[in-house]
Amino acid sequence: MAADLVVLLCLAAAAAAVEETLMDTRTATAELGWTANPPSGWEEVSGYDENLNTIRTYQVCNVFEPNQNNWLLTTFINRRGAHRIYTEMRFTVRDCSSLPNVPGSCKETFNLYYYETDSVIATKKSAFWTEAPYLKVDTIAADESFSQVDFGGRLMKVNTEVRSFGPLTRNGFYLAFQDYGACMSLLSVRVFFKKCPSVVQNFAIFPETMTGAESTSLVTARGTCIPNAEEVDVPIKLYCNGDGEWMVPIGRCTCKAGYEPENNMACKACPAGTFKASQGTGLCAPCPPNSRSSAEASPLCACRNGYFRADLDPPAAACTSVPSGPRNVISIVNETSIILEWNPPRETGGRDDVTYNIVCKKCRADRRACSRCDDNVEFVPRQLGLTETRVFISSLWAHTPYTFEIQAVNGVSNKSPFPPQHVSVNITTNQAAPSTVPIMHQVSATMRSITLSWPQPEQPNGIILDYELRYYEKLSRICTPDVGGTVGSRPVADHNEYNSSMARSQTNTARLDGLRPGMVYVVQVRARTVAGYGKYSGKMCFQTLTDDDYKSELREQLPLIAGSAAAGVVFIVSLVAISIVCSRKRAYSKEAVYSDKLQHYSTGRGSPGMKIYIDPFTYEDPNEAVREFAKEIDVSFVKIEEVIGAAPLCSLLTSKEVINAIEQDYRLPPPMDCPAALHQLMLDCWQKDRNTRPRFAEIVNTLDKMIRNPASLKTVATITAVPSQPLLDRSIPDFTAFTSVEDWLNAVKMSQYRDNFLSAGFTSLQLVAQMTSEDLLRIGVTLAGHQKKILNSIQSMRVQMSQSPTSMA
Repeated sequence: MAADLVVLLCLAAAAAAVEETLMDTRTATAELGWTANPPSGWEEVSGYDENLNTIRTYQVCNVFEPNQNNWLLTTFINRRGAHRIYTEMRFTVRDCSSLPNVPGSCKETFNLYYYETDSVIATKKSAFWTEAPYLKVDTIAADESFSQVDFGGRLMKVNTEVRSFGPLTRNGFYLAFQDYGACMSLLSVRVFFKKCPSVVQNFAIFPETMTGAESTSLVTARGTCIPNAEEVDVPIKLYCNGDGEWMVPIGRCTCKAGYEPENNMACKACPAGTFKASQGTGLCAPCPPNSRSSAEASPLCACRNGYFRADLDPPAAACTSVPSGPRNVISIVNETSIILEWNPPRETGGRDDVTYNIVCKKCRADRRACSRCDDNVEFVPRQLGLTETRVFISSLWAHTPYTFEIQAVNGVSNKSPFPPQHVSVNITTNQAAPSTVPIMHQVSATMRSITLSWPQPEQPNGIILDYELRYYEKLSRICTPDVGGTVGSRPVADHNEYNSSMARSQTNTARLDGLRPGMVYVVQVRARTVAGYGKYSGKMCFQTLTDDDYKSELREQLPLIAGSAAAGVVFIVSLVAISIVCSRKRAYSKEAVYSDKLQHYSTGRGSPGMKIYIDPFTYEDPNEAVREFAKEIDVSFVKIEEVIGAAPLCSLLTSKEVINAIEQDYRLPPPMDCPAALHQLMLDCWQKDRNTRPRFAEIVNTLDKMIRNPASLKTVATITAVPSQPLLDRSIPDFTAFTSVEDWLNAVKMSQYRDNFLSAGFTSLQLVAQMTSEDLLRIGVTLAGHQKKILNSIQSMRVQMSQSPTSMA
């Protein structure tokens, strides 16, 4: 590095123009050997210069003879790559007026010529003297001349003249001096060319460069960055002018990262303990806090153990660490929401960008196992990147243990190999009102009624006791129906909203009666548990039929009514046959019995798993099936009232056992994947008061709408708020005899799912009673038979809970 610096300093000192000499007679001590023609003209003599130094000169003084033409030819001069040549001539000239009796041809000037050639072509023995081959450079005149008195007193006036010529392209050249009547002495001749010197400028080295062929020429020289410097602008170049001077710098270099400029000529490495992060003219700086550099030329100081830099931190920033955990957490539980507040960490790690993340975990009752909360949990203002020390969390499950971790993070937490520091808080939510009913569907409509259905809230937060509907007649009839008769946009409030009517329903269906024909009604619904009512759903629009609508639909339904009558007869006979066979089960033996005509199987008397299969189409007359099966039942208890189609839309009286079940509000649950609209229609047909059951025209209208709108059948029926247990099913155990979920699963022969229930947080019978088919799928009960068996038991459990309030204690 020191040697490089010395070289660069030398280059800087040599910034003046460089003259490289090709010939200089002042240094000659022997004869010059030039050729004179004629021999009586120029004469080589030894003399002294103005400093009395011995020199070789050429003199001529034939002024007394007219018509002088004396030539003096130098030896061959190699140009050595130069394009323009400079000739410096030192001479004296006698003043013609100081010479007496001279003719008028006396001169005080001489001519300078040159001839360019590739090789030596003129010697003393072979010279050519015509003027044609030579190119004249200039006529040289003396600025000062001398007289006889001056010469005697050795006060000669020495003239110095410099002339240049070019461009030259051959290997070398000759100079020729022509005298045509002067009395003069050519003291010395120096032939040279000029170069721009090698130089360091803008931290770049430019090589020695010859001038151009013309005095106004600019020769481009490319530069290279000095050691440990890098280009900033390209190309890097200087221009060498005809006088050997540099001009017009373009581009530059600067010291690269880890090096600083020194004397504007070199780039020196940053010592240990310092750094320079980027290329430029800046100087090395000490390492920032919590960092160090152990070697020279460091572009960056490394962080000490436990300290880091964020991705956007500049190299000059101090290294920082992660924050400690938040402090003094306060939790406020309000039903199924919680407010968390805390104090900032004691140590911020030296940063001012501390934020907080909330990790939510839902736990089992014993808190031995916890899992991440689902996406339904809401955080206000947000869950991640909190800048304030407060968060509101809602949409939690009721009666459920939760653990919340409050993490403190900053800009370097993601650089640490350890998890963020946090503080945990355990809470258990209270009971809460159910969430909002998401949507309502119109099952059917008449001129004076609308039948609606809806799914239960996504979070019932307990057993749904009933539903409350609020409705009013809308003044404006403008509503855009959505699928199922709902409206996408909420209607604007009008005066009738303040005179709303109310209705209640024990199930997730209701019929609004006493309405006006052809009117639009705005309806809202909300669910109630022991914790009270939830919020009303959004406002949705439904419309009753006009008189013309009703008549038009009835005309369209006549072909459908006629076509479905025969199928209805077959379906009703099937129901009668099933009921009769169930009554006769005690009369069969334990062996399986098969009938070709009846196509039914029986596993034996009293068998709880008995299934009957009947092909009603084997009977041409439904009464034949009645006579064959009705052997243990009084015929008066069996009556076919009417045939209306293939759906469960008839009124069927069988045994007293069935009548008692209806009186006790027992209803069949929806089969697997049964459309909700179809199941609701079945429930309407099984109303205890026959006056409240749908009329024939209403049933046909509802079925026709289902056929015309298949999308209405996509919603699968769920377990209703007040579930029913299957008719005639006496195999469901009494849940009040159980003290744990494990006991209950053993009783229903489903103990293989014990771990599934407990690990998912269903650790009490109260929580199990709230489960749906979606919950069973989520915890891993995927077999349809197992799902149905467990759901039947859950339905019974709900009924028994609703009938035994003390069981909730």
